[in-house]
Amino acid sequence: MTAPLTPPHQPPPDNDPWQSPPTGSAPLCAHEAEEGIDMKADLRDAAVVVLAVAVLGVALGLLWLWLAPRVPLISNDRAVFLKDTESEEAVGADGTFALLGLAFGAVSAAAVFWFRRRGGVGLVVALALGGLFASLLAWGIGVWFGPTDDVVAHARAVGEGVTFDAPLELRARGALLAWPVAAMVVHLALTALFGPRDPEPEWPPYGAGPHG
Repeated sequence: MTAPLTPPHQPPPDNDPWQSPPTGSAPLCAHEAEEGIDMKADLRDAAVVVLAVAVLGVALGLLWLWLAPRVPLISNDRAVFLKDTESEEAVGADGTFALLGLAFGAVSAAAVFWFRRRGGVGLVVALALGGLFASLLAWGIGVWFGPTDDVVAHARAVGEGVTFDAPLELRARGALLAWPVAAMVVHLALTALFGPRDPEPEWPPYGAGPHG
């Protein structure tokens, strides 16, 4: 009699087509599916934040129109000129817009952090984009509903020697960045101070390795 070629106690070869798949594949697939669900949720939340913050630009525009100082103009039979050449109302309009943008940015960042404490880069980017869109919308609303930009026609309509308001303008375009910058800074600060902390890794005791 001849001995069998493969001893009965020898494990099957690695390339056996009938062997069962490794047990770790199912948890790995479940982990990848969970990450995909979390990514979709983050994108959905970011889109909601962009839309909600952008809509708040209507309130900023109306407040700017109400609080911004007016620049008085007056006309004669030849030209239109400033009634008070030393006034700072034009600079005050830019400062009012910037201060309102900072306040709206801080409030919107605090509201987003309150409803979504987990935070993330997506929410910070959404706050910045939403704040920029809101600032552009507020600028357009203030200019659209403010005094007309046709100064000559306005001067003819009110008459010679009558004071009227100049168009509401935003000369310092950097004020448009007040909202997004304030939102990002405040949200990052709140996340660093009050956001959830990652669990610390548990290290094995000293000398408890495989050869300890």
